Amino acid sequence: MVRRWVRQFSEGRSEVHDEERSGRPSLIKELVHAIDEKIRENRKFTISSLAMEFPQISRSLMHEIVTDKLKFHKLCARWVPKILTKSHKTKRMGCALEFLTRYHEGGVDFLSQIVTGDETWVSYDTPESKRQSMECRHTSSPTRVKPKHILTPRKIMCTVFWDSKGILLIDFLPRGQTINAAVYCETLRKLRRAIQNKRRGFLSKGVVFPHDNARPHTANVT
Repeated sequence: MVRRWVRQFSEGRSEVHDEERSGRPSLIKELVHAIDEKIRENRKFTISSLAMEFPQISRSLMHEIVTDKLKFHKLCARWVPKILTKSHKTKRMGCALEFLTRYHEGGVDFLSQIVTGDETWVSYDTPESKRQSMECRHTSSPTRVKPKHILTPRKIMCTVFWDSKGILLIDFLPRGQTINAAVYCETLRKLRRAIQNKRRGFLSKGVVFPHDNARPHTANVT
């Protein structure tokens, strides 16, 4: 082996990488371009399916073209709360521009007028965090196991409203009851009383109340 390398370098070879051998297809631009187009047609491809489309090259060579030449890598889709339509994006852009305009005109005073809130489920049992479960142990001690998620039926719906100065109202929904327009109207009445008690004179200045478009929030009675 050593003699063969010495002979090849004495004959003028300057690279240690394997040269293309006879019988291995050359990586011509047309082939790479064709594979690139096929991938863009269906990005959920597999190396095996591509190899069937191009039987003139081996599966290992196909993998080399996809990963090394074309720089493709399989990535999972990113989870988002929901896919926005063009109409949703247009409305959000309009709201953002309106807020920027009002902030430009009113400054900090406009921000102090904003009251907002949201609903969330609150569990009765707070699960122990991974950091809280840390213990001093010897390397030979058995590892303690901990489930990632613990399902519990003990929870309650909580509605919270706040402004720039802090919490205005925390309201808990009675067990067995669901949020509808009537319940939400009663919650808004509680919010009004809370603002009157905690922010005297605030209502007379005008409240900016941005909220999401959940059905109880957008009902006619609301």
